[in-house]
Amino acid sequence: MSFLEMHDVHKRYGGVVALRGASLSAERGEVHALLGANGSGKSTLNKILTGVAAPDRAEISLDGEPLRVARPQDAHEHGIAAVYQELSLIPDLTVAANIALAFEETRAGFLRPGSIRERAEAVLQRFAAAFRGRLPVDVPVAQLSPGEQQIVEICKAIARHPQVLVLDEATASLHAAQVEVLFDVVRELRDAGTLVIFTSHRMGEIYAVCDRATILRNGELVGAVDLAETSEQQLVELMVGQFAGAAEAAGEVVESHTVGEQPVVLTVEDFTTSRLQGISLEVRAGEVLGLGGLAGQGQSDLLAAIFGAERHRGGRLLLDGREIRVRRPSHAVKAGIAFVPGNRAREGLLPVRPILENLTIASMRGRAVGVGLLRQRREIAAAQAAVEQLRIKLGSVRDPVSTLSGGNQQKVVVGKWLLESPRVVLLDDPTKGIDVAAKEELYEVIARLTDEGVAVILNSSDDEELLGLSHRVLVFYEGQVVDELQREDLSRDRLVASSLQVVDR
Repeated sequence: MSFLEMHDVHKRYGGVVALRGASLSAERGEVHALLGANGSGKSTLNKILTGVAAPDRAEISLDGEPLRVARPQDAHEHGIAAVYQELSLIPDLTVAANIALAFEETRAGFLRPGSIRERAEAVLQRFAAAFRGRLPVDVPVAQLSPGEQQIVEICKAIARHPQVLVLDEATASLHAAQVEVLFDVVRELRDAGTLVIFTSHRMGEIYAVCDRATILRNGELVGAVDLAETSEQQLVELMVGQFAGAAEAAGEVVESHTVGEQPVVLTVEDFTTSRLQGISLEVRAGEVLGLGGLAGQGQSDLLAAIFGAERHRGGRLLLDGREIRVRRPSHAVKAGIAFVPGNRAREGLLPVRPILENLTIASMRGRAVGVGLLRQRREIAAAQAAVEQLRIKLGSVRDPVSTLSGGNQQKVVVGKWLLESPRVVLLDDPTKGIDVAAKEELYEVIARLTDEGVAVILNSSDDEELLGLSHRVLVFYEGQVVDELQREDLSRDRLVASSLQVVDR
């Protein structure tokens, strides 16, 4: 019997069957990948192990003893800790205070600040390189970059000294250097006997740190493999039933048509914010303009500023040659600018509201009659049109959007803007945390938008995706555009060299 055994695990969310008899067996001292397409049930299986979700039926044992985890606290008591893509940090508290939530050391019922700081420093020290050598012990979490916040979330889990550590898309917000630091710590934990269950859609990461893999498809176990003996193509075939090359699929978007001398749709002139220094650009009808460079160099800030979600200190926006004033997102929406944020749970969705409302909220004004009244039949028809167009897998449009898989949630974020027929679409890392098949479907949507003359600005943490999708790439470095790579110049070597400001290319 393996150290961790999960057998015959079933879970249904309303009309959606998330798990139908799934299984997982893993040993102490290994990094075990849990893989599958979005909607395959891997996150649900992780949530059942960590007490976030209750199974309809399951047989689970840990170290030979039956395990019943009804809530996260039960998981903590059995030495199980988890890190998810969505953070559980308190932004206004310091890093040390957030990490302290993992152990809450007290004396006579009172917290001991000195001891808390020491323990926080001890776990942060292992990730010092991810913070560029400085330990932000007393810094409020809200002041950290998304990647640094994710590292703090990981530190919080490690501070529990778990015997099972679940990393569910925990690297999605990290840049390459931070991932390497995390992997060094993961290897230390593995060598010390910790079982690490690792979920990621980045194949390079799977092969870099994992020993074995369990693959789910449609809520069922389809294979458990030794990664040293399994190719990437074989893994993808197990996950989606056929080989699907995301980079190749991305390339087809650009190859399907050329921009040529299409008219300029959006012009940004000398945009300046607290992070940006005089950004200027043009994007044409049917063009995908990529924003490249190392993570956190101002790409997301530019998209937020164009959409009115971040204040700009200077500069102008022109849409179809006419100046527009965007002081808040509602101005951008009215002008025909759509924004798909990187953090879909926090910025793109109303998690507890129905799928119907999430799909129709951006465009409902155009369907209102009389004094702003909505007709339910018309709203349902609009939502169903988006569901069919994007092939969103769901039970009912009245189910909470939180019941959907990550990939289907992202389709909802995109779908609400398709109902608005936008002139410009801003995509901030739109495929983060979604699988190969869902990526290809999103690429098809981008292709359809560009065929219709929509201008697209894309920020992506996946270099291959950025290279495959973009007609041009603007390279950002410390809030400035330092290079512009035309289609004929686009290569991974050129992009990396430019991102790192390597002079001799």
